[in-house]
Amino acid sequence: MTTVAPPDRFQALDACHQQIQKNLDELTALLPQLEAGADDMAFRQKIGSIEAFFSGTSRQHHAEEERNIFPPLLSSDNTELVHAVRTLQQDHGWIEQNWLELAPMLRAIAQGEDWVDPAELQHHVEVFLALCQDHISLEETLIYPEAKRSFADELAARGKRVST
Repeated sequence: MTTVAPPDRFQALDACHQQIQKNLDELTALLPQLEAGADDMAFRQKIGSIEAFFSGTSRQHHAEEERNIFPPLLSSDNTELVHAVRTLQQDHGWIEQNWLELAPMLRAIAQGEDWVDPAELQHHVEVFLALCQDHISLEETLIYPEAKRSFADELAARGKRVST
């Protein structure tokens, strides 16, 4: 039996994408303040909240996709779909690698430390934003709809087996 995601899991994944997008938007909005060297308490708290979200919830989201969304799609005979899933898996690695470099900088800013190089920070933030935006776009336009369709097809097939 293949691993499939129940409908409520899709709702949770969709909701997490909304949270990810909200945090990406907030990080984007804070970027000019980061560049200007903002250092007030509210700014540091917001940076800390964004860092905590991406270090926790967002990483768990990627793990959930790897466990429950991608495996059934990788068994597809649709080579374009399989290629897209492999691309997303690779994206997860790149996002994680970038995050491992970006997160300590954001934590330092949140804690009021001043060792962060502004140019390096800006570069990592811009790369992180681009990776995440492209990744979410591919998931929402191809992968999630296909995973939902596949799940619905499996439920329909189960229903036919039960009724016969």
